Amino acid sequence: MSPYALVVGESLVDVVLEPDGSRTERPGGSAANVAVALARLGRPVRLATSFADDERGRAVAAHLERDGVVLATDPYAVTRTSSAQATIAADGSASYVFDLDWRLNPVGEEHPRFVHVCSIGAVLEPGADDVLDLLGRLRGPTVTYDINARPAITGTGPKVVDRVERVVAASHLVKASDEDLEALYPRRSLRDAAAHLLALGPRAVAVTRGGDGATWVDADGVHEVAAPRVEVADTIAAGDTFSAAILDALWDDADRDPAEVLAHAVRAAAVTVSRPGADPPYRHELG
Repeated sequence: MSPYALVVGESLVDVVLEPDGSRTERPGGSAANVAVALARLGRPVRLATSFADDERGRAVAAHLERDGVVLATDPYAVTRTSSAQATIAADGSASYVFDLDWRLNPVGEEHPRFVHVCSIGAVLEPGADDVLDLLGRLRGPTVTYDINARPAITGTGPKVVDRVERVVAASHLVKASDEDLEALYPRRSLRDAAAHLLALGPRAVAVTRGGDGATWVDADGVHEVAAPRVEVADTIAAGDTFSAAILDALWDDADRDPAEVLAHAVRAAAVTVSRPGADPPYRHELG
């Protein structure tokens, strides 16, 4: 089998409430968004996720199939497909209210080049236990983790921080937004919070700062890049696209210059925020 990425985590339907009062439903979820973004960049990807055999679940399945995402397990581990109500503000930012059940059916023998875990799927029980178990069984892949905290459903107390840090310790590369770090470590500066995560064992921590760009922290120091200036439609899946683009940048060269990796990731995320919904770019759109 050719090299591929295994993405692990939630799929759901985004119920999007626009500033003008209109309402739409679109397949999404952090892990599903990462998988689709990777597939659009031409990378083979398998997704371990869950959704129900209902109307929303069929919409999710069709969405994944359309972009060539292969399911790594039987997804029918829940009785209803989860949803996230995303309310879009005038500046394009999104706030969320979740209706979510996260479980994961057994995943068979996998031999990916990368395994990416993210967001709710890494911390919400009982599925989070399955994620940690899977990471413990896999041998050899580069493990990446996008914290993508969702306090509205998981909270931000010591139990959640402990769960996050257990996944960080099992990862080679960790991605977090400035909002993630502020939620989890309110008494630390962003730089101190990133250094704290790095001390738990990963090789690098990438921090996104919205329109202000992104920062990479590793044993060699700190690298920063600016974000392209675009008109923001909404921020849904921006971080997920960033994560996928990091994997894409490292796919053929694990030692690629961090500034180049970040530049590729912020460019991809800028395309996503420039259009509504979780709509990451295809390879040809990045030049």
